[in-house]
Amino acid sequence: MKMLWKQTVKKSGIGIRDMTYIALFSVLMAVCSWISIPSTVPFTMQTFAVFCALGLLGGRRGTLSVVVYLLLGALGLPVFAGFRGGIGVLAGTTGGYLFGFVFSALTYWGLTSLLGDQTAVHTAAMVLGLLICYAFGTLWFMLLYTRSVGAVSLWTVLGWCVLPFVLPDIIKIALALGLASRLSPLLHL
Repeated sequence: MKMLWKQTVKKSGIGIRDMTYIALFSVLMAVCSWISIPSTVPFTMQTFAVFCALGLLGGRRGTLSVVVYLLLGALGLPVFAGFRGGIGVLAGTTGGYLFGFVFSALTYWGLTSLLGDQTAVHTAAMVLGLLICYAFGTLWFMLLYTRSVGAVSLWTVLGWCVLPFVLPDIIKIALALGLASRLSPLLHL
């Protein structure tokens, strides 16, 4: 069994230290989701944690931490806003924003892999990832809301789910970038 574990770790290129950081940032996402102001789409610090994970761990490990976070929630652990968990949350109207975090992370990973490790690239990748998260989450919300309640306009959904979050999310990205630039050299990630 020990040999199988070593071979699996060796093939994936992810070591114990990487797995520890991935798990740590998945937990950080859960804790940040609990810092919540309820609304149609709850205002949380999840976005901050996602972008911290990406800024500090890089695209690959950051993306894996987002995936682990969603898997923990899918298993029913109360890692989402309001101490909720389960497939029902992911399949609900706000689930698209949660899945959007994966698309944000993949966008970050792809852009930083292609364009390099400069601050401008990190900033652009995070902002573009946020826009992709908004787009995916908004379409998901509209589809499910229309099916369960009735037709709703794009402007109404943007007013509920995106516009109130733009400025706070930009601030969260700025904080995550600042934190990553200061901590990365100290943590040797």
